[in-house]
Amino acid sequence: MNGFVEVIAPGLFSTIQDRGRFGFRKYGVPVSGVMDEQSASMANHLLNNSPDAALMEITMMGPKLLFSTETLIVITGADISPQLNKVPIQLNKVTKVFERDILSFGRLNYGVRCYIATKGGFKTESVMSSRSSFTSLTKNSSIQKGDQLPIGGYNGPEHHLSSVKIDQSFFSISSLPCTRGPEFDLLGSSEQKSIFGKKLLVSQDNNRMGYRFEGFQFQYPVDYNMLTSTVLPGTIQLTPSGNLIALMKDCQTTGGYPRILQLSQDGINKLAQKKASDTITFLLED
Repeated sequence: MNGFVEVIAPGLFSTIQDRGRFGFRKYGVPVSGVMDEQSASMANHLLNNSPDAALMEITMMGPKLLFSTETLIVITGADISPQLNKVPIQLNKVTKVFERDILSFGRLNYGVRCYIATKGGFKTESVMSSRSSFTSLTKNSSIQKGDQLPIGGYNGPEHHLSSVKIDQSFFSISSLPCTRGPEFDLLGSSEQKSIFGKKLLVSQDNNRMGYRFEGFQFQYPVDYNMLTSTVLPGTIQLTPSGNLIALMKDCQTTGGYPRILQLSQDGINKLAQKKASDTITFLLED
């Protein structure tokens, strides 16, 4: 029996995301999709969902949700103290939810983003072959109070033993794996060496489009002009101010700043779980 999840309170910034919107970058449409693919994939895997099933991505402060139907859920990623009917529930474990149950969240213990997967996934509107929320493309850029988000009900086996034990160091590791970008050689020889292992701070200026870093200013090449070129999630750009910016899942498709580094998917996953003032370093993968 199908049902819905009613949004009693939306939290700080909660969105519906799947793996992303592919095949439309030539029209200037960002890929979008989950910021931390590792955590999101784990949630869908535990429910035996399709890898493309849509989840709810929560940022730092969780929503309050009312379920209209019986189903199974899994919560992965950041620990924001999830509770079902005010009783704490485990992360990374299948949990049975009944009609009229209320899911809420509390204190942020570690990480930044967590994921709620429901059996069969959220069934919100698909735009350009994806359910991922994105400003000006989908109805809303985030979930809103009063929204009724369609889901598929489930009253079969509960699989309560389906769970995984994660290594929480994933959320505290500061090193972000990356490779050299196309314009890496624009850095001076000393900066090419020092950029790896240099401690940088995540700025307050961070969101699904990109993360700005503080703590060190690199030398921007004098009188350098670059043609607008392709950028991807994970591209590290050097700005004229000397600061670095990491582009993330909602980033533009082209840019005019030098592409110094390129984060691996693991690097993107780890950065997605960092907040302002957290320390990061770049780790070169040969």
